[in-house]
Amino acid sequence: MPGLARALMQAGRLSAAQADMLQKKAVTDKHAFIDVLLASGTIDARALAMFCSETFAYPLMDVQALNIDALPGKIIDNKLMQAQRVIALAKRGNKMSVAISDPTNIQALDQIKFQTESTVEPIIVAHDALLQLLARINKDSEQAISDLGGDESDIQFAEEEAAAADTAADPGANDVEDAPVVRFLNKMLMDAVNMGASDLHFEPFEKFYRVRFRVDGVLMEHAQPPISIKEKLVSRIKVLAKLDISEKRIPQDGRMRLIVSPTKTIDLRISTLPTLFGEKTVMRILDATQAQMGIDALGYDPDQKELLLDAIQRPYGMVLVTGPTGSGKTVSLYTCLNVINKPGINISTAEDPAEINLPGVNQVNVNDKAGLTFPVALKSFLRQDPDIIMVGEIRDLETADIAIKAAQTGHMVFSTLHTNDAPSTLTRLMNMGVAPFNIASSVILITAQRLARRLCTCKQPVEISNDLLLKAGFKQHELDGSWKPYGPVGCERCNGGGYKGRVGIYQIMPITPAIEAIILANGNAMEIAAQSEAEGVKSLRGSGLVKVKNGLTSLEEVLGCTNE
Repeated sequence: MPGLARALMQAGRLSAAQADMLQKKAVTDKHAFIDVLLASGTIDARALAMFCSETFAYPLMDVQALNIDALPGKIIDNKLMQAQRVIALAKRGNKMSVAISDPTNIQALDQIKFQTESTVEPIIVAHDALLQLLARINKDSEQAISDLGGDESDIQFAEEEAAAADTAADPGANDVEDAPVVRFLNKMLMDAVNMGASDLHFEPFEKFYRVRFRVDGVLMEHAQPPISIKEKLVSRIKVLAKLDISEKRIPQDGRMRLIVSPTKTIDLRISTLPTLFGEKTVMRILDATQAQMGIDALGYDPDQKELLLDAIQRPYGMVLVTGPTGSGKTVSLYTCLNVINKPGINISTAEDPAEINLPGVNQVNVNDKAGLTFPVALKSFLRQDPDIIMVGEIRDLETADIAIKAAQTGHMVFSTLHTNDAPSTLTRLMNMGVAPFNIASSVILITAQRLARRLCTCKQPVEISNDLLLKAGFKQHELDGSWKPYGPVGCERCNGGGYKGRVGIYQIMPITPAIEAIILANGNAMEIAAQSEAEGVKSLRGSGLVKVKNGLTSLEEVLGCTNE
């Protein structure tokens, strides 16, 4: 017998027969006892509320006069409020007041206590008024999300079919198909694609939830949906990315595919991270068409392009690409692979993870937990009759040694390193423990790169003093008045920012006999840099200043992403 029925019987408000009949009807109809009780007309909602307040010594409140906007509804998840029929009224320190019509519903109070980690203080309200207020809160919440979501519900994911099966198999996933959440996620993805974003950040905080896009290398806030959406949104993303939706304590990585049109799909790499106020989710957009734009679209100067093409078409050796995270190293490598990807060439890549799908290339995802490390993959590649090998990143001496031996035994090897410029890449390999003679005999070219924002077509000439231009790195003879630097203005095309897209800034350094001699003599990065400059190799700053002179980017951008 429910606690409420027992209390009514003990007070003489219900007979045992009435209580038993109402309880059986509630079980048969799968309704709550309080709903069946009020529907029977035995007692009205207001009288029941007054009875509960007097019997259980809880305060009574009229919620009809409450302002919904003033309620701290973000404290309790909307789904839990609707399921347990409670409303958070106020929170002071570790104590939270909640409106409830049945104080004997211990399960509801325990769930609220567990979720909020607070001491719960029940306040009795009339059941009919509580249901009306819950309906208004739910409608407002769904409407807020729907308004943000727009009409983007018709886009497709390659994982939808599998996701549906996973959802059916997992009873905890039954809320991830919430229509407003689906529409909101779809709209965020389509907005990101249309704006040319590279990353989407879904970030939960204590009192708000925000979505940020990284466009042309700069993070910008795009939306602030209701904080109640965060659990459902993460669950939706996890199901699509085939991640464990019940695991919220550790980071997870996955991927999914967005079908933009019948002829275009975009891969998305997903990363979740537990934070103080929920799981932060970052989605990286991996557009395979970027690697097929051609080498001319990347922004190499003519002499740099010639050096790079000559190096990658050699029969053996090592080409290294260096730069910070997000500087376009992967796109550059895949563009090179696309240039030499022919039916008669066997190409194998080991990456963590493979970001761009390139037909005709054998791509392997490194899996450290399973024992498939970079060295293991490289050793296997050498037994697979390779012509070209790409290593996602040289992280340790073992990987470097195997890659160098492959380059010395008739294979072309591509890889990346995290260093500031091309000359310091060679000393980085020495610091790893690679013998200088192995470096000198295998590495044939190093390219360092950065990405600068490209000026929009609305750009205008700006006045910059010769002193500042000289300080930035221009030579006196270059300031002959035949050109003018440009700066950002802002228009509809660039959303008022003045920049649209990005352009590469490169330092292409071939390993010449003179540089080999410095390596063999254990020379440092400064000696290598001086020799390369004497041979006509532009520094990153020098290459960026050429882009300024050509009106492709602004001086501020070049100064911001290069050192001199």
